[in-house]
Amino acid sequence: MRTPVQRVNRFFMLLTAPFFGLLLCLWWYQPPLNLKLNTEQFAAAPGPLELTTSLKNDLKLAEASASYTIDSIGASAQLYKQTTNAMNAIVNTAKAQASRPEQIYNRRISARLGIPADIVNSDRITIELYRLNPGNYKAYALKIKLKDASAMKMSLAGDGSGGAETTMRAVNRYGATAGINAGGFADKGGKRYPLSTTVVDGQYLYGFEPSYKDLSFVGLNKSAQLIGGKFFSRTQLDQLEPVFGATFVPVLLKNNTKMVIPDKWKTSPKRAPRTVIGKYKDDQLLVLVADGYNENGNSGATLEEIQNKLYNMGVIDAYNLDGGGSSSLIFRGKVINNPSDGNLRQVPTSFLFFK
Repeated sequence: MRTPVQRVNRFFMLLTAPFFGLLLCLWWYQPPLNLKLNTEQFAAAPGPLELTTSLKNDLKLAEASASYTIDSIGASAQLYKQTTNAMNAIVNTAKAQASRPEQIYNRRISARLGIPADIVNSDRITIELYRLNPGNYKAYALKIKLKDASAMKMSLAGDGSGGAETTMRAVNRYGATAGINAGGFADKGGKRYPLSTTVVDGQYLYGFEPSYKDLSFVGLNKSAQLIGGKFFSRTQLDQLEPVFGATFVPVLLKNNTKMVIPDKWKTSPKRAPRTVIGKYKDDQLLVLVADGYNENGNSGATLEEIQNKLYNMGVIDAYNLDGGGSSSLIFRGKVINNPSDGNLRQVPTSFLFFK
């Protein structure tokens, strides 16, 4: 008789016998496995692969070319920068060398004037005020460098129909930094008219009048150059393109040559307050105003003294303006000279300078 344990063992053996039999059959019989899958339809076409490979190679070549180009451009840029710096250095050196003669010349003419008492400097103009005392008279000078043609103009009192005003009034009316009296005038019917040929803002005030006797015209042209002398036809003066100008007598220096002073103007009066305008060879202007306490001929300067003084200071062209009680020098809102009338005289025209 079987025990309970034997009965359990028998039960599990009967239960697992089919499983072990199946394993024995499978081990003994091993059929070949042959799985057939249709994968050809999913295979990549040869064309795109070749094209992709070609594009990849082209991209590598392009990358190499780009890298070479970048290196070349960088080298060229560096060379350009170095060349530009070198050229700029050459230009700056050339400018410095070119300006040296001008600086040397300016120092030379300034040394003859002395030490400036005052200076006005801007991007339009440089004005240096000097006080002179040659011995026989006392004078004041303005050395003026026009950097802009608009930094100088000529004022006209009223509309030219007989008006007059002091140079101080003209300076204040236009807001100028400095001013001097300009051309001569003629009195008629209680009015004061500019003498002979007068140009204002490029227009002839009374038309052109040929030079007669000892009169001469002096003014500024479009290039900010002082022009002057005797003109016997309008065409002759128009060729110099005057912007403004006035008339008086006589010419003292022309082309670095002393002009003959007519005997009449040597003695009538012999000495007097004087206003003279001239220029150096570099187109800087020089204004000289000599003091005198009256117009009787015994105070102030002679024209020959003024002529010699300007010549020795290197002025190449110089023109005498109205003098006597008309002589006026205004600078920074002050009357610098001592007007012989005791007060500033009213005149029809003044030369003004602007900061």
